[in-house]
Amino acid sequence: MTGNLRSILAMLAAVGSFSLMDAALKTLAGSYPTLQVAALRGLTALPLVCLYVLWRRETHLLLRIRWSLHLVRGAIGIAMLSLFTFSLKELGLAEAYTIFFVAPLLITILSIPVLKETVSARHWAAIAVGLGGVVVALRPDQDAFFSLGAISVLIAAAFYAIAAIAGRVLSRTDAAVTLVFWTTTMWAVGASVLAWPNWVPVASAHWPVLLALAVTGFLGQIAITEAFRHGNASAVAPFEYTALAWAIVLDYVFWNAVPDRYTLLGGAIIIASGIYLIRKEKIKDVTVTP
Repeated sequence: MTGNLRSILAMLAAVGSFSLMDAALKTLAGSYPTLQVAALRGLTALPLVCLYVLWRRETHLLLRIRWSLHLVRGAIGIAMLSLFTFSLKELGLAEAYTIFFVAPLLITILSIPVLKETVSARHWAAIAVGLGGVVVALRPDQDAFFSLGAISVLIAAAFYAIAAIAGRVLSRTDAAVTLVFWTTTMWAVGASVLAWPNWVPVASAHWPVLLALAVTGFLGQIAITEAFRHGNASAVAPFEYTALAWAIVLDYVFWNAVPDRYTLLGGAIIIASGIYLIRKEKIKDVTVTP
């Protein structure tokens, strides 16, 4: 299996996990301050991450890192998570995701000067088609697009793209386990310190939601780290578009929200562009691998 195909499969797994995690975040966002929800994201996943490190017997690798870049990535991650959580108070998952889909394009653009990657015409075409689907899904609804929630998503997407590229740079020298451990630790500690003055006691009814947040966040973090570690960022990033399908289902199941025909049409275009790239990567895998 080539690096790109392996990374694409990891990205698909990450998207599913993070979509379920975002549904948990949206549930909590209605009852707790934004920074506290971000802190809970890190705190709930940290025990699982620690067990994962012990299971892999890689504790000796945790201090062999580039501290400065990890700290910057951690700070960006806290800002990204907080902004996105805030947007979930204002928007549905499908709306938030369609706006957030500018992130793969930003990652592709950043991969050229930072990672020195070559972006093929096929990838640019697929990304353009996917972004066209985003435009269809958004519709010319100016009030929704320029809302505070939408602006928060746009900024969060920019932070996410920077964090993703920084993670790829770190993966050249640091073990994958260090990216997962220190990202989660910085979210847990940093966001908790910021959230502490306005901390609200967690209701017992929300403990199952916290458990779901822990498991899905942990699995998603492992999968996305692997996705950007082995494949070209420009090949992997477009597959985050599949999150829209998850969002449509979750909006309906948990909030009884049904997307209109524009969202469905836009989602179909986005997913079609992803399927096209999957087929191309499979062909490449068969023809190039000895």
